[in-house]
Amino acid sequence: MKALITRKVGMTSTISEDGVVQAVTLLSASPCVITQVKTNETDGYNAVQLGFEEGKKQNISKAQQGHFAASKVLPKIIREFRVAEITEDLKVGESINPEVFSVGDVVDVTGTSKGKGWAGTIKRHNFHRGRKTHGGRSYRRVGSIGSMYPQHIFKGKKMAGQMGAEQVTVQNLKVALVDTELGVIGVTGAVPGPRKSIVILKGAK
Repeated sequence: MKALITRKVGMTSTISEDGVVQAVTLLSASPCVITQVKTNETDGYNAVQLGFEEGKKQNISKAQQGHFAASKVLPKIIREFRVAEITEDLKVGESINPEVFSVGDVVDVTGTSKGKGWAGTIKRHNFHRGRKTHGGRSYRRVGSIGSMYPQHIFKGKKMAGQMGAEQVTVQNLKVALVDTELGVIGVTGAVPGPRKSIVILKGAK
């Protein structure tokens, strides 16, 4: 199973053997503990639940503490990963280390993008600004949003609204470096989200 919960550290660059400079995002990847295993027989699908980072007991509800009792950990963050089949090494309490990834692996990265707040249509949807000549007074307005018939605004109309702060997945990035001692994985290219945000790393299908 190639999947980890990580935390974004920041960006840097590396120079390959052929002299090409490439941007690399560093991810802090401490071992993830398996807190639950779901199977087709009991849950209707195969999945593995991972826990990441040690949480404080007073911040975890009693229901969650009972759920984590079998794995003997109290993780701060948990995520579920679907798998094709449950192998023998996927047992509650076992750890998944950064060693599951190696340099050259192709991965999919999922994170929450930076929130931009309430944004207008020019910033949010790349609308064109209105003319500033010949009496034009509509510079950054939305413009016409309806039609003569039917007399309502269609769902999905591009308008001003909340921008960013949504789940984004970047596919087919390559693993550039794996440092098991420091617990760091480097991924080529940019990864969504600010520093210290949670990033899900999965092997590409």
